[in-house]
Amino acid sequence: MPDRIEPGKWLVLGAVCLAAVMMPLSFTGPSVALPAIGADLGGSPAALAWVLNAFILAVGSTVMAAGALADLHGRKRMFRIGLILFALTSLGTALAPSLPVLALVRAAQGVAGALAMVGGIAAMAQEFEGAARTRAYSVLGTSFGIGLAFGPIVAGVLVEAFGWRSVFALSVLLALLVLAVGVPRLTESRDPDAKSFDGFGMAGFTAMLLLLTLAIMQGPQSGWSSGIVIALFAGAAAMLVAFLMIERAQARPMLDVSLFTYPRFLAVQSLPVATAYSFVVLLVLIPTRFIGVEGLDASQTGLMLMPLCAPMAVIPFVGALFTRWVSAGVLSGLGLILGAAGLVLLSRVAPGAPLAAFVLPLVMIGVGAAIPWGLMDDLAVSVVPKERAGMATGIFGTMRVAGEAIAIAVTSAVLLALSQSGLREKAGGLGEDAILAAANRVVGGSLAEAASAAGRDASVLRQVYGEAFSTTMLVLAAITLLAAVVAIAFVRRHEVGAGEAEATDEPAGDPAPAPVEAGQRLVASAAD
Repeated sequence: MPDRIEPGKWLVLGAVCLAAVMMPLSFTGPSVALPAIGADLGGSPAALAWVLNAFILAVGSTVMAAGALADLHGRKRMFRIGLILFALTSLGTALAPSLPVLALVRAAQGVAGALAMVGGIAAMAQEFEGAARTRAYSVLGTSFGIGLAFGPIVAGVLVEAFGWRSVFALSVLLALLVLAVGVPRLTESRDPDAKSFDGFGMAGFTAMLLLLTLAIMQGPQSGWSSGIVIALFAGAAAMLVAFLMIERAQARPMLDVSLFTYPRFLAVQSLPVATAYSFVVLLVLIPTRFIGVEGLDASQTGLMLMPLCAPMAVIPFVGALFTRWVSAGVLSGLGLILGAAGLVLLSRVAPGAPLAAFVLPLVMIGVGAAIPWGLMDDLAVSVVPKERAGMATGIFGTMRVAGEAIAIAVTSAVLLALSQSGLREKAGGLGEDAILAAANRVVGGSLAEAASAAGRDASVLRQVYGEAFSTTMLVLAAITLLAAVVAIAFVRRHEVGAGEAEATDEPAGDPAPAPVEAGQRLVASAAD
């Protein structure tokens, strides 16, 4: 089994890494551009949130289906089709005349992104195994890190110089570059046993994820006991049951539920949960704070995100090297503990504090998330029998990206609820409608508009935001720390062979066909 990447295969890896650099810009770029989009197209903070949510929801709900299509029709072919669609939808976002149109085209862009990245990573994954696979995933994670590190700066400069539409125009150019340079480097591959596409399963999963996210987002707006919120949660539960029933009836399901009988596979799912709550949600919250509360412009905000994002360009690869001496599970847990400590420090940075006060907490969070970032994919496939590796990776990728969408919705709901509570305490005499309107503007970083809606001094609203933000960071730190404990206690860097399942007290199950053995987790990191 090769322990290093062969020279000729670097071209294959480079092709997918070109696309990997492109994808984070589709997430971090709009987060920096969101205030400019709102100023141009209008819309409430809740409506503007769909510019981000539509993209990541679309990626999360289609990544498993994209893997099935790549198996059925060819990995290189899906990579090419996805890139073409990504270029077209990026052009559509750059030309969008209204906020609803922008959100809809962003959803289509997410589907195209899932097709492109799953197809590319699946094609790449056929070329590597063992230690070479670990290194390939580390390089791929580093490529995403480069996009994350420099994406906010590039987006900020573009917004300041040419307007928010130029951020999406850049995605068009990058997609065309990958089409010209990357696609010819790949060789075609497919699963000869793939027979059909699980359309009903995809529809059920997409409906469940959409209804759940809508319920979480609507809870603070309408009240958690309101009829519409209860109906949305009930609909999400019904769609989940329907999805599981559909999958159990499939000869080749998108989701093999028997994999969840592997305790270590379950434990590995704590890692994307932790990086979602400790890192990904900050890519949304921090730009809003810097622009709306601290008064920075878009380019300054991009620079201030460097301490958070830059570690992703280096640390995933370094973390993989350290697995020679420390198990991946322990290493990931230690990184998450560092990230949790950074979140606690960040909670103590009050609005109006010197910008230097943000640097150390953001570096700690960025390094803490980057350590497991390059290890998670290999762990997901290493804790199940080898013949289950493809399905395990598909499930892990879906859990990660869908989990990021839910994490953003949950964190936004927590921040909004805390802001409402703070307004009730510090801005007495306001009606519930006025409190809700002001809280929405506080969460969106529009303190002047919030003060106008509440009829209170802006300093009161700044204090409300600061306390709500601080408590939210502590909640995120607790989630991250819990995941760290799970990683250290239950996740071990151990590759399980088909014949070893019985020895590890885990069910061998029926061998799954070899679908997309790829790092589908890396699809949107950022989308991340």
